[in-house]
Amino acid sequence: MSRRRSAPGLSADLRQEIAEGAARLMAEHGIQDFALAKRKAAERLGLRPSAGGLPSNAEIQAQLVQRQRIFEAGTHDERLVQLRTIAAEVMHALQPFRPKLVGPVLDGTATSNSAIEIHVFSDAPETVAGALENQGLHLRDRQRRYRFGGDVAQLIPGFELAVDGASLEVMVFSERASAHAPLSPVDGKPMRRASRSAVIAMLGAAT
Repeated sequence: MSRRRSAPGLSADLRQEIAEGAARLMAEHGIQDFALAKRKAAERLGLRPSAGGLPSNAEIQAQLVQRQRIFEAGTHDERLVQLRTIAAEVMHALQPFRPKLVGPVLDGTATSNSAIEIHVFSDAPETVAGALENQGLHLRDRQRRYRFGGDVAQLIPGFELAVDGASLEVMVFSERASAHAPLSPVDGKPMRRASRSAVIAMLGAAT
């Protein structure tokens, strides 16, 4: 049985190799979890995963962006336009709940496996479900854990659905949470959130 090397003290080249491998896993295999992607990438190199020695999520994100520029130059922008257009349409149906686009579709790093993530605000998730179902959309319950600072994490309810072949996640935050965005898994800062008007402006700039 082969022994795995310990990750702490990795060279810069090896850290980059892990980051590149993790980005490839996220792009090609639909892995959305940075921690899982970096662990798998390390294991493929015969390393014993250790959080202290592995690349940061920001390093993996940078490799993902670089990979998209190299391998998806002809299709990436078209995919973003398509996903943002779908997001704007769904956000129109959710206007009473102040919808905000977040995540890879907003920041431009969406892969072919990325879901459109929309945050809405209501103390009654069933009313959000009703607004979506009135559009003829079929929903599945979804929960996602978000960090809000330090070790504070909260399980947020929501819904999964599909529109025109794209996967969407509509997460329902409480009314009072509109002023406090959860932390990004990439850099640990509050997530950037964009209104429907901002998404439409982005689409206009892309044409």
